Amino acid sequence: MGCWILNESLSIILVLSWLGVNLYLFIDTFCWYEEEESFLYTRVILGSTLAWARASAVCLNFNCMLILLPISRNLISFMRGTSTCCRGPWRRQLDKNLKFHKLVAYGIAVNATIHIVAHLCNLQRYHWSQSAHAEGLLAVLSKLGNAPNESYLNPIRTFHTNTITELLTTIAGVTGLIISLALILIMTSSTEFIRQVSYELFWYTHHVFIIFFISLAIHGAGRIVRGQTPESQLQHNVTFCRDHYAQWQKAAPCPMPQFSGKEPSAWKWVLGPVVLYAFERIIRFWRFQQDVVITKVVSHPSGVLELHMKKRNFKMDPGQYILIQCPSVSWLEWHPFTLTSAPQENFFSVHIRASGDWTEALCKAFGAEGPAPQEPWSLPRLAVDGPFGTALTDVFQYPVSVCIAAGIGVTPFASLLKSIWYKCESQIQLKLSKVYFYWICRDPKAFEWFADLLLSLETLMSERGKAHFLSYHIFLTGWDENQAVHIALHWDESTDVITGLKQKTFYGRPNWSNEFRQMAYAHPSSSIGVFFCGPKALSKTLQRMCRLYSSADPRGVHFYYNKESF
Repeated sequence: MGCWILNESLSIILVLSWLGVNLYLFIDTFCWYEEEESFLYTRVILGSTLAWARASAVCLNFNCMLILLPISRNLISFMRGTSTCCRGPWRRQLDKNLKFHKLVAYGIAVNATIHIVAHLCNLQRYHWSQSAHAEGLLAVLSKLGNAPNESYLNPIRTFHTNTITELLTTIAGVTGLIISLALILIMTSSTEFIRQVSYELFWYTHHVFIIFFISLAIHGAGRIVRGQTPESQLQHNVTFCRDHYAQWQKAAPCPMPQFSGKEPSAWKWVLGPVVLYAFERIIRFWRFQQDVVITKVVSHPSGVLELHMKKRNFKMDPGQYILIQCPSVSWLEWHPFTLTSAPQENFFSVHIRASGDWTEALCKAFGAEGPAPQEPWSLPRLAVDGPFGTALTDVFQYPVSVCIAAGIGVTPFASLLKSIWYKCESQIQLKLSKVYFYWICRDPKAFEWFADLLLSLETLMSERGKAHFLSYHIFLTGWDENQAVHIALHWDESTDVITGLKQKTFYGRPNWSNEFRQMAYAHPSSSIGVFFCGPKALSKTLQRMCRLYSSADPRGVHFYYNKESF
């Protein structure tokens, strides 16, 4: 329990730090615009909505600076590999990069909404101050700029001006509209429903971020919100002259005030991350140009395609993933797939399930629906970017590891189990002394491609006298009456009917409370890494089990939860 609290505490500290910086920037900027003398006359027209607009703009810039960092995969992989930089609980925070990316996106949405509403109010105030009802200092300030040698403060020059038309003729107005539309498009297409129904739609609309950042960088060039120039402040004392506006030009201490727009600053905030992300894309393009040789294509049951590939200087660790692009399917789309091969093999492989437009098109291109093309020259070209690290790469860092997969989520663990097989065959000493493997699957046919790996691992462990090293549990959650009859008729005490393994297949779902209780009892003083790849609902259950069965005593058993995400 204590280590889980430390883990969660770090997450909370990071979130609170992010919130704290946002709050500080908002309050500090708000107070500055409420008190700064150079904007005193601007506040006469706009009131406090000036401060609301500027404070939200600063927070918007801050979050736009952060939004690209969590999705810079090479940066995350570099930080993962730098053990002196990220150790233990801090390293596990890197696995939450997508959660932080979403959190920052919400921050952008909130501050953008405040900014838009505040500027709509500002626009109405500018317009109203040109009406016949405006009087006193407000009327004088709005009329500035009509005479020679005067600079204007109010960008709406007459009351009869159509504010919307006027807004859309300015740089700030046009770019503001583009930024708003881009943000709405990105946010709405990022919902879980859209990603599941059409990942391609999510992928394409997310790249509108390029237009978003270009518009953001030039948004402030319009300089609609204006303040008094430093030179004018030296000659025109606003504290005295604000009450003597009738004597402006006549009284020596109060010459006509001069105004100018504030220098745009958004580009300064986002320049560094944008350059960093540009390097990320350059690296990706460089990898795209490297040749990938497809050495083997296997079509498995349940719509699973297995690809074996080779690439010069390709090095990987168990549990890593790659991005794959197939130009014959789409020139723009890159999709992540976990590697199912081991580092010791002279190729790298992925297993791809047809579960969307892109994957279905890819499987069809490689002949998954019929005989696969035999000639290498007839296979579609693939581009590969990566590999990139994930939480699963830490499996060997624990004395006891629990690997839990649901459905196709088993693919990350194929690489791990193969690597264990090779290490045991080479008799390499491991810190890892026990592996628990759980696989929950609905379709019995899905077991076929993975059963051979488990069987070879099971046989090797028995030969090495390490039968206790791997404890695996396979759960079948979907079967019909015919399958039940087949299982009953072909029952064998020594091997399982479905998988052919010594370990029997369980029918139904695991009782996670019992499973975790038994593991805690078997390893009373161990650090146990729990690694999961599968649906969100099960992830929450497993996370709760880790919290429930971790000891409050630092010397007791502790479960460390890690979820595979990319």
